[in-house]
Amino acid sequence: MTSNTQAIRTESNAPHVATCPVNHSAATVPAEARPAERYGYEPFNMNDPFPSYAALRENAPVMYDESIGYFVVSRYDDTKAVFDNWKIFSSENAQMPVRPRGPEATQIMNDGGFTAYSGLSARIPPEHTRMRAIVQKEFTPRRYKSLEPTIRENTQRLLQQMLAHADARGDFLKDVAVDIPTITILGLLGVGPEMVSTYKKWSDSRAAMTWGDLSDDEQVPHAHNLVDYWTECLRLVANAHEQLAAGTNGDNLVFDLVQAQSTGSEISDHEIASVCYSLLFAGHETTTTLISNTIRELLTHPAEWKKLQEDPSLIPSAIDETLRFSPSIVGWRRKALEDTEIGGVAIPKGSNILLLMGSANRDPGTFEDPETFDITRINARNHLSFGFGIHYCLGNMLAKMQDKIVVEETLKAAPDLRILHPEAIIFGDNLSFRAPTSVPVTWGPLANASEGAVK
Repeated sequence: MTSNTQAIRTESNAPHVATCPVNHSAATVPAEARPAERYGYEPFNMNDPFPSYAALRENAPVMYDESIGYFVVSRYDDTKAVFDNWKIFSSENAQMPVRPRGPEATQIMNDGGFTAYSGLSARIPPEHTRMRAIVQKEFTPRRYKSLEPTIRENTQRLLQQMLAHADARGDFLKDVAVDIPTITILGLLGVGPEMVSTYKKWSDSRAAMTWGDLSDDEQVPHAHNLVDYWTECLRLVANAHEQLAAGTNGDNLVFDLVQAQSTGSEISDHEIASVCYSLLFAGHETTTTLISNTIRELLTHPAEWKKLQEDPSLIPSAIDETLRFSPSIVGWRRKALEDTEIGGVAIPKGSNILLLMGSANRDPGTFEDPETFDITRINARNHLSFGFGIHYCLGNMLAKMQDKIVVEETLKAAPDLRILHPEAIIFGDNLSFRAPTSVPVTWGPLANASEGAVK
């Protein structure tokens, strides 16, 4: 039993280079990494970052951005190499707030007992190795198979609700994509669907506080939400212990981890709660965006949608092409543990690094005609949207399964679905996550050019 024997680290006190996100010791940054211009790159602007990514790959593939204090890496080979070298490029800063927490938010979180830490993505070996070996045993094909009927039923229900709108208009994001993965991940963790809106609120606060660019005042309501979020994770673990003591089968991931702990697996209560904290966010937030982006890109490129209508067996490759072309996560962080180099550029020990997977996925050195969305692309699966190496996304199969079901059911229920004004869709400001704020759609006789639909 290890529930009280391991040290607790929090997202607010995990290893950190400095309290300020900007590295003021710019003299230590090689001149070649500090170009006179940033080639249009704005780290928090996600509306259309791809032209700036292309300019970075061409002109400054390893660039130091003083506005955030990170070396920005934009080419495929460099990004993959950093992901694959965990001994030099640590993941310990992956969950650190990009902007320091203000004093009021910090006080709220301290008073509320917030001690959450990363489930797996920010942990390093041997801790990461130990925990991943335990957690990944619960992500089995059997468990995925058991979830599939419910996912399909929920998808059919939500699609019919949207298609019942009298004006033949909907928002695929809000009407379908939000609830599907949220209900799925809550069920995986033993929480009922009535909590969807609450968990979504908490998840939004997690994204804003960790990867957003908030002022001290803007952080305050999110700090309260994160305290509630973490308290709920601790409650789930405590409830699982009660079920185990009562001889009740919990039949969910939290119960299984507590049961594994009781039979000798080396994982603490705090670590199980941290896994919940991460899964409740990552398990639905990025999948909601993946589903939204898959439908958005397919409808924005109607010739590709037509290919799926004619041959649904192309759906898996369409999902991989979406992950390549329009991933949920376009940037992820690492920290240099020693003096090293990336792409011939010297990287001083302690430097923060931002890996632009969204740029790497469009590197012409790896993908032919990378700016074209092509669901028959033969090497789309080589994308880096799930990372690479020891931290490769544990839930990738579940995310893709849910996306596949949604596309299958949408093709059946609404083959004439059209997107409205795709050029006007806004993506929220964030350093890492590129998520649309809406995916407006229409269907039936109203889907015509005069209303902005793509034909």
